[in-house]
Amino acid sequence: MAGDVRTGLRADGVRTWIVVYLKGFCMGAADAVPGVSGGTIALITGIYERLIGAVTAIGPERVLRVVKGVKPSERPDARDAFFEMDGLFLLVLGTGIFTAVATITRALEFTLEHYTVETFGFFFGLIAASALVLYGEVRLDTPGRVAAAIAGFVLAFLISGEAAGNLGGSYLVVLVAGAIAVSAMILPGISGSLLLILLGQYERMVTTLSVFIDSVLAVLTGGDVGRVVEPGIVVVTFVTGAVIGLFTISHVVRWALEHYREATLVFLVSLIVGALRAPIVEVSKEAAWTTEVVLAFAAAGVVGAVAVVLVDRYAADIEY
Repeated sequence: MAGDVRTGLRADGVRTWIVVYLKGFCMGAADAVPGVSGGTIALITGIYERLIGAVTAIGPERVLRVVKGVKPSERPDARDAFFEMDGLFLLVLGTGIFTAVATITRALEFTLEHYTVETFGFFFGLIAASALVLYGEVRLDTPGRVAAAIAGFVLAFLISGEAAGNLGGSYLVVLVAGAIAVSAMILPGISGSLLLILLGQYERMVTTLSVFIDSVLAVLTGGDVGRVVEPGIVVVTFVTGAVIGLFTISHVVRWALEHYREATLVFLVSLIVGALRAPIVEVSKEAAWTTEVVLAFAAAGVVGAVAVVLVDRYAADIEY
């Protein structure tokens, strides 16, 4: 397998890897906002199966073989393990995803602070249209699927209310949020950012990542290293959770999709419906629901819904 991948690597050339990077950028852009998921973009761009295969090929044994590559005698086996995990694909794709997330979160930090109503209205439109589109892909024709739908809706509805705020901002919560968010990134239909909103961690992570990037850039130009520490710990904790999620939650989700596909999809889509409460709760914390606020929220929601519909047009022939 490793030999085949290396042969393909030479044949692909730089242009192919630029395309992979751009696809990763599109995935990151989608997952930076709660609505269309990175998994959906992976489906649209034709890399979903390769992504799932690469992610689930990651395992402790192969990672250990790669780490042992620090010894010259172990480097051939380390290269084999790296290619068995489609490591270069994941590295290039992940770089694209990170670039998009880092770029877009800076803009989102500004809009969340200065245009809170419009931003969450936009999110509401994204979420509502995503739920509507995805419900066309599932069936509620058995008691088990109906139960899954109810469970997904109730869970999301409860979490997206005051319960999300009660979770607090401990490092354990950030760790769990990272694990859950990264598993959602590889799912078609549900956004990692949406789950961060459900857990009450979205605004915090957007702000923290922006502060962390600014602090790192400041250090490179002679700034205070100490400013990196606090946001850096949060970011590292989140990324650690994401890595744990790759080894655990993403495999559980894949197993559920393989064995209980319809019920799992119904549950996931119902999570999206229940999550519609989250943007409303967030706006309620910042402003009273005057006529002006309602109109601004609704107008932004229409823009978000149209965005999802446009994406769905390109994904019309895709089976979730």
